Order: sequence, then C-alpha cells, then structure tokens
Amino acid sequence: MNQALMETIRTRLTHQSAPAIPVGVSNRHVHLSQQDIEALFGPGYVLTPFKPLKQPNQFAAQECVNVVGPKGTLTKVRVLGPARAVSQLEISRADCFALGIRAPVRESGDLAASGDALLAGPAGYVSLKEQVICAWRHIHMSCADARRLNVVNGQKVSVRAATERPLVFDDVVVRVSDGFTLEFHIDTDEANAAGLKNNDLVSIIAG
Repeated sequence: MNQALMETIRTRLTHQSAPAIPVGVSNRHVHLSQQDIEALFGPGYVLTPFKPLKQPNQFAAQECVNVVGPKGTLTKVRVLGPARAVSQLEISRADCFALGIRAPVRESGDLAASGDALLAGPAGYVSLKEQVICAWRHIHMSCADARRLNVVNGQKVSVRAATERPLVFDDVVVRVSDGFTLEFHIDTDEANAAGLKNNDLVSIIAG
C-alpha cells in the first residue's frame, strides 16, 4: 500500500472517529451593561428572559434594539443577558455593509479600535464607541470536553463541516471552562457558506 493511500485512509478514519460538536449559529445580537440597559429602556430596568441559551446562565431577552449606522439601520436586534460590565454589539460582515460601518473580526471582549454604532431603544439612545465586532469563530467546552478532545484553552484548531457544501474552518479558538457547554459558535455568514444550522454536528480535524 503506497504512502498516499495510507494517508487518505488515516484521514478518513480520523474524520469518522472525531467526537461530534454541536453548532450554534449566532445571529446579530448585543450584550448590554446595566447603565446602557437603563439608558435604552428606562431607569431601574431589568432584562426579561425570553429563552435560555445553551451556555449556562445565558439567555435571549425579550428586549430588542435598533442599530443605526451611516448607511442604514438594523431593526429588532436581540439583547442577550444577563447584563455585562461593558456593552458589546456582535454583527456579521454583511451587517457591516448594510450599516456602513467597519467592525474587526475579534474575540469577545477584545474591543480596542473596534467599530462604532448607535443603539436606539424605547427610552433613549446609546452611542457605542469601539464596541462593535464580528465575532471570531470559537468552541465553548468544559474541562472534561477539552480532555476528551485533546485540546487546551486558547488553542486554535480546524473544524470540518461535512455538509452538502463541505467546508473546513481554520483558526477556531478553543475556550475552556467548567461553566461552558460544548458548542461551536459561528455567525450567519459562516453558517450560510457551509450550509450549517443550529444543532448540526462538526468535528475537530487538526490542532
């Protein structure tokens, strides 16, 4: 058996045996500080949970805001809770074009020199300054998941989507915490490119 054929068989076996990771497609959304919640919805306002997210203690709120940019507006952008220390808007590259803003691809919380936008709520407005990003694709997992998948926090891996439009996502950041549930997060642009939807399964193929 020649070397090329052996490598092909080895690769196929790796793909077949790799543990499956469920997909979570992140549509545009915003995380708000309590100060900004009150500016947008009124003094003393508390977010109202609409449905829980897979990540523990995280939820989609009933509240939505409009996002205003130089070229256009996105309406009914969902607020995610609970409140955070710093507000952060996460949108896709297609959303950037629609709004007429520039937002870098970043990990959550890495906001220096990021994008600007205006949020509009029923009680007022909030101006976001260097608080808008396109989220870097990543995998949430527990410490037990990390051991099973043989990866560590902060590592970048490649993830294979075996769909009708198969695609390999490189430079996927691994985030490890016992407060996390196993889930591969991508935005709508990336999901559409690979034909992926929520709860589809993908696998890690390389470190």
